[in-house]
Amino acid sequence: MANPYIVHLTSQNFDEVINNPYKPVIIDCWALWCKPCLAIAPLYEKLAEMYHDKIIFAKLDTDKNPELASRLGIFSIPTFLVFKKGQMIGRWVGAHPDRLKRAVEELASGNF
Repeated sequence: MANPYIVHLTSQNFDEVINNPYKPVIIDCWALWCKPCLAIAPLYEKLAEMYHDKIIFAKLDTDKNPELASRLGIFSIPTFLVFKKGQMIGRWVGAHPDRLKRAVEELASGNF
């Protein structure tokens, strides 16, 4: 069942989503074959449910969108990207639950 609080990115909607003037955007770059990606997904979904009123949560399937993954310089997954008003303000690689929770909490409070 799809999470209603997560936007699935494609080349067609990427620019519109990251240029949101009201909410920061966090993107989980992942692929179905990636075990760490699948391991962190439940936490990402839970955080999306908790903070969807303050943050846009998005996922980018790098296998289905290789041109977008290349444009963003995604070489390892999972990679998390943070955007504010179209500008990338954060990036980290790896399934680090504490890092993800801290980033989301900081974004929600406006302190990222």
